Amino acid sequence: MARSRLLPDNFTLALVATVTLASLLPASGGVGAFFEKATVAVVALLFFMHGAKLSRQAVLAGLGHWRLHLLVVASTFVLFPLLGWLLRPVLQPLVTPELYLGVLFLCVLPATVQSAIAFTAVARGNMAAAICSASASTLLGIVLTPLLVGVVLPVAASTPQDILGSIGRIMLQLLLPFVAGHLLRPLVGGFIARHAAGLKFVDQGSVLLVVYTAFSAAVVAGLWRQLPLSALAGLLLVCAVILGAALTATTWLARRLGFSKEDEITIVFCGSKKSLVSGVPMAKVLFASQAAGAIVLPLMVFHQMQLMVCAVLAQRYARRGQ
Repeated sequence: MARSRLLPDNFTLALVATVTLASLLPASGGVGAFFEKATVAVVALLFFMHGAKLSRQAVLAGLGHWRLHLLVVASTFVLFPLLGWLLRPVLQPLVTPELYLGVLFLCVLPATVQSAIAFTAVARGNMAAAICSASASTLLGIVLTPLLVGVVLPVAASTPQDILGSIGRIMLQLLLPFVAGHLLRPLVGGFIARHAAGLKFVDQGSVLLVVYTAFSAAVVAGLWRQLPLSALAGLLLVCAVILGAALTATTWLARRLGFSKEDEITIVFCGSKKSLVSGVPMAKVLFASQAAGAIVLPLMVFHQMQLMVCAVLAQRYARRGQ
């Protein structure tokens, strides 16, 4: 019997298991230092693989939809930060100030690539435009996310030195491997395509290692002693409100501006989603190790919520006209 789309997927279950492991057996001391260095290498590998997967033909095919791309970028890097900032007086009392910093951080992240494209395919949307928009969002996020962190999270942004230094570290750790992977695509693209199933575990394993390292440092610093259960319950409501507002706004704007149904699907799925794969490594670069755990917790909750909601929404779009 097939698993319901409303149930957590295997990766989400692995994330929960990783957080549990970090809570019970956090890496500290020399072991923690080793994991900190290991995450730099695995994140570089992760973005190298993403660059190698990016098809130049698909990007070129979708470039002509400039109005669609502008709307997706505006939704990702303008609408979301505005939602997080404007709703702060109402939503922050539901969680701790530290958790709401994580909520603001997820609001300035780029869009996810894989799931946005997958849901667009299920819903029979504009695939070429989805690939182009999601990939462009990832690249723009390398520069825009640190800048927006400096605007939306001024207190947290001052921790890891200056914003320009943060951009430089993100470009070195994320953009350089991404570009190298894309340039080497003619040599390694075939290998990655043939072994996509196996390399998926490398992809997800990289994120799990970064999550374990971040949560280990946070647990050692007393993360769970500082987070009441009521705040965790409130976090579910906060993420639901922001996701619902983003889905409603992108749908309304796409229809108001006269986009086709296929383009509307692309705008909704690319403009309302946030990337866990990009967000966790960026949090490690932008924030102190002991703060990164609380920062990425809202992103992990939002990640699962967007998958569940968008799975249902994609099926509804797919049934149109039947």
